Amino acid sequence: MRKITALVLATAMAASLTACGGGGKTSEPAATQGAGEAAKTEAAAADTAAPAADAASYDDLDAVSLIAADNSSKGAAAQLFGELVAEKVDTITGGKLTIEYFPNSELGDDGDLLRQQQSNDIQIVVCQTAPVVSFVPGVAVFDLPMVFSKYDGDTIDKVLNGSDSAFRQELNTAYEAAGTHLLGVLQNATYRLTTANKELNTLADFKALQIRTMNNSNHMAFWTAIGAEPTPLAWSEVYFALQSGTIDAEENAADTIVGANLNEVQNVLACTNHILYANQMSINKAAYDALDPAFQAALNQAVSEAMAELRPQLADIDSNNKKALQDKGMKLIEYDNAFYDEILALDTVQKLYTDIDTQCGGLGTTLQDSLENAAK
Repeated sequence: MRKITALVLATAMAASLTACGGGGKTSEPAATQGAGEAAKTEAAAADTAAPAADAASYDDLDAVSLIAADNSSKGAAAQLFGELVAEKVDTITGGKLTIEYFPNSELGDDGDLLRQQQSNDIQIVVCQTAPVVSFVPGVAVFDLPMVFSKYDGDTIDKVLNGSDSAFRQELNTAYEAAGTHLLGVLQNATYRLTTANKELNTLADFKALQIRTMNNSNHMAFWTAIGAEPTPLAWSEVYFALQSGTIDAEENAADTIVGANLNEVQNVLACTNHILYANQMSINKAAYDALDPAFQAALNQAVSEAMAELRPQLADIDSNNKKALQDKGMKLIEYDNAFYDEILALDTVQKLYTDIDTQCGGLGTTLQDSLENAAK
């Protein structure tokens, strides 16, 4: 029933956008402090996008409703992000710009949502970066293994959301070329981790490790590059495959590991930090361009305020879930920078970096340079 409602809303939204005209400004998110220096970066980003507007600025505008959705599990970061933005944009505009939000796969999986976004049947999608690669090839840059592992959340945020970030500017261009507009990337230096039934203290310990991965060729290539044996497997099969010994290990964010009770079939939690746990929020470009500049500013403000509020929570969620897994008997293994440097120096991993950089038109080089500069 809600899918039907969404399609009706999409038709109404198209009419509303035509009525209100378009400002067509490219914008960046804003933020409040609270999460450290990165919040200032987010705030500066929105200032370059569109002029700030008070409640009276919306009085003469026709009301517009957007449709947004995610494919996350209940209570996951993507849902929290999307729903908070919807709440904030309604408050900022006094109800003149609203977002009808459909969480938890109500409108389909990530691929379904991104296809609907392309056709403007829905406008906003919140999801992790991996599924976006099929629609925005440049997003493959997030597949670079361990590229973020030595940086803190504030440094990463400057690069992903900063108004003066060369990487963000090039990433914006990649999104625009695909007919979408990037609103923001929510993260706080939390990562996908590795669980196993053997200690993974050194690079040699990963040799021949049969590990379940996402069905992503770059992710699989990384595990192969360090000597492991990746196996893509449906998530619903993972618990039993680990229990039976069909596979030795898997990789996921800490909250997912807790939710799936993998501590019952795995006893080691290794902080490999190979892929950043990040959720992007994007909007159909035509829909964004058709919004009045005041609505664009309100949407950017809502996104940036939401990121500033949620970033500290991401760190807490990650820390709490790691502790919960330890309390349930899992051994936590953490690595120093020498471990990551050893892996990144491998010829096989260097080749993968070159391959991914080619896939995303040099965006990988820009990302690495931007991270190094931001950390200075």
